[in-house]
Amino acid sequence: MGERKTDVSSLLGQAETEVSDLEREQRKADADVEQVKSRRVRNQARIDGGMIGDPKQLQAMQHEIVALDKRISDLEDEELMVMERLEAAQAERDRLAAELAEIQKGGSEQLAARDAAVAEIMEKQQAARSERASLAADIPEDLLTLYERLRAQLGGVGVGALHHKRCGGCQLNVGASDLARFASAPSDEVLRCEECNRILVRTHESGL
Repeated sequence: MGERKTDVSSLLGQAETEVSDLEREQRKADADVEQVKSRRVRNQARIDGGMIGDPKQLQAMQHEIVALDKRISDLEDEELMVMERLEAAQAERDRLAAELAEIQKGGSEQLAARDAAVAEIMEKQQAARSERASLAADIPEDLLTLYERLRAQLGGVGVGALHHKRCGGCQLNVGASDLARFASAPSDEVLRCEECNRILVRTHESGL
């Protein structure tokens, strides 16, 4: 999206420059047409007012009016072509401006979604930290110290659930003799996996 935004911004700048140039060209074409029309009106007024008595001069003036009519027609054709080019350039500029606005809107929506997701994650992390602190308060200090040490040593996982005779930490099966020992151990005894050394938590599906 960033690359397309850069491309569209560049094209929009070029389109705006073209529109500006064509607007200036149209103003010049308008002025040229008005200048020739004004001269024709003055010449026609002189003829109609009988201000030219010399027949040769009158004939030359009439020929000039014919030439001015042709010039006006040519200039108006040029003016029309400029107007058509200007309309096309304005349409392209407006299209690019709309596309850029849509890209920027999409970018803003993505940023808003990202910020909302980050805020949600931070909120969940804060809730998890609060819950952890509440639970940790009920755990004996020596057991909590052991857990923190194991967690630091074993990639952030210091406890594994004993599930179907398997350690949830290292995913290895627990031997029969260890299972027998675990089954007879008091409920408050801290069990350890012989393979990974993690603390084992007994569950209803431990297989003991």
